[in-house]
Amino acid sequence: MNRIDQTAARRPDFAVVGGGLVGRLVAWQLAGAGHRVELYERGDALGTQSAAWVAAAMLAPLAEAVSAEPLVVGLGAASLERWPRLIAQLPEPVFFQRNGTLVVWHGADRAEAPLFERRLRANSPAELLDGGFVKLAGAQAEPALGTRFAQGWLLPNEGQLDNRQALSALAAGLAARGVRAHWNRPVDSMPDARWIIDCRGLGGKPAWPALRGIRGEVARVHTPGIGLSRPVRLLHPRYPLYIAPKENDLYVIGATEVEGEDMSPVSVRSVLELLSAAFAVHPGFGEARILELNSHCRPTLPDHRPAVVWDGARTLRVNGLYRHGFMIAPEVADTACRLAEALVSGEVNGADTFGDFRNAARWPELLHGAHENRAAAPELSH
Repeated sequence: MNRIDQTAARRPDFAVVGGGLVGRLVAWQLAGAGHRVELYERGDALGTQSAAWVAAAMLAPLAEAVSAEPLVVGLGAASLERWPRLIAQLPEPVFFQRNGTLVVWHGADRAEAPLFERRLRANSPAELLDGGFVKLAGAQAEPALGTRFAQGWLLPNEGQLDNRQALSALAAGLAARGVRAHWNRPVDSMPDARWIIDCRGLGGKPAWPALRGIRGEVARVHTPGIGLSRPVRLLHPRYPLYIAPKENDLYVIGATEVEGEDMSPVSVRSVLELLSAAFAVHPGFGEARILELNSHCRPTLPDHRPAVVWDGARTLRVNGLYRHGFMIAPEVADTACRLAEALVSGEVNGADTFGDFRNAARWPELLHGAHENRAAAPELSH
């Protein structure tokens, strides 16, 4: 075999650039389908530089329907069903819970409750609402909260997982499937591969100027003795708090959403609001030990929708998951992988065949060609 043949033989089918949540899912799925895949990530195998590292990983499509559009709600509902099957294939355990979401409010904020309910019912498909929205009184749903809240709603079909365990398990899954992972490897120019899949989040902004960051801030605390059995969302006119209980008395507390790509540490105001609101949900949080205060910026497109874009040649770009990353990532990644395999097979080889593929896809709204609406599509640079 001559040198050119040897180089071609070593050339991967896919180079996935960006090893956050979606990049890992895409690389893992394509490797599982028998493709040669390499992954390039500027951060480490743990995922500490990714937005997914900071996430609460709540899988709550019905609760998110209050502000998210039907596409995102549908992606979330389908991904929630997919997550247990996906986790079962990974070589490391991942905490997954499907015990519902509890929504509560203080008496002074009771005007928020009918507004929340109207929006939820207006934006939710009937199949999610059927048996998925239960009115409660007192401590019917969450004994740990006692009678602190006179009323609430239980969304019994929703779930959550441990974000950091998921990132670690996917890294192990990549190794198990033979993916060559280049951790701590910044990418200045695209690597050599038959096909490129760009999953860099805000790192992809030079090729996708419409991307912007929306900052989120969270506290991770250790609080033995409270015993929340499911995520709790507190309605509030200024900061709708969430508290997500993980394993071993660990809680992820968040609320803030700030326009901008500021990666600086969490502000004092945010910490005071987060922890004061948590204390108001349960006074036991007053004795919590703060393990971490963290922030990150979520990659967001102007319409707040995710997008999978083909440049008409050999590059796919997957981006714009906003604050719904874990909730919708399995379906977004699957859509990208299906398009990638259609490109490999020749099923998609031009604008017409791409249009046919999109029309037959489960989520056609996700799919874009780079020649289309410039707000949705990235630049044609590589």
